[in-house]
Amino acid sequence: MTARILVAGIGNIFLGDDGFGSEVVRNAEIPRDDPGVRVVDYGIRGMHLAYDLLDGWDTLVLVDALPSRGSPGTLHVFQADHEAPAETPAVDAHGMDPAAVFASLRALGGSPPYTVVVGCEAGSVEEGIGLTEPVANAVARAARAVEDIVEALQTPASSVSGFAAAPEEC
Repeated sequence: MTARILVAGIGNIFLGDDGFGSEVVRNAEIPRDDPGVRVVDYGIRGMHLAYDLLDGWDTLVLVDALPSRGSPGTLHVFQADHEAPAETPAVDAHGMDPAAVFASLRALGGSPPYTVVVGCEAGSVEEGIGLTEPVANAVARAARAVEDIVEALQTPASSVSGFAAAPEEC
C-alpha cells in the first residue's frame, strides 16, 4: 500500500516572503494525477488544511516561510514536533499558523500525521507582493527538495531522515 501524502504550501502572498510556500508548490514538479499525492496551495486557509488533514493522510509535507535567523534564503528541512504547546494558539479561520492548524485538527478529533517541513528563512514579511531576491533564489531548490521528499516517501521502507541535514545556503 502506498503512502498518502499531502503537500501543503502555506503563507500570505501579500506579505512578501511569507508567500514562499505558495510559490514552491506552484513550481514543484509532482504528478498531479497520482491518487496518493495531493498538492495544494492553502495560502492562509488554516481551517481548510485542518479539515483536509482529517482525511487520513500518512504524511504532510508543509512548505512555509520561517522567521529569519540572520540568513534570508536559507532552507531548512526537518520533522515537525507535534507535542502540544503549553498554550493553545488562538484559532483564526483566515490565518495560517501551523501550531493553530494542528490545535484545530486536534479539536476536530484528528491527530497530525508525520510532518516534514520545508522552510526558508524570510527576508521581509512587510506588505507587498513578491519575494525578496534571496528567498526567490531558494524556490527552485525547495521545489526539488519537496519532489525528492515525495519520491522518497513513495519508496517502500524509505525514510526522509537524510533530508533533515544542516541548513543549506542558497
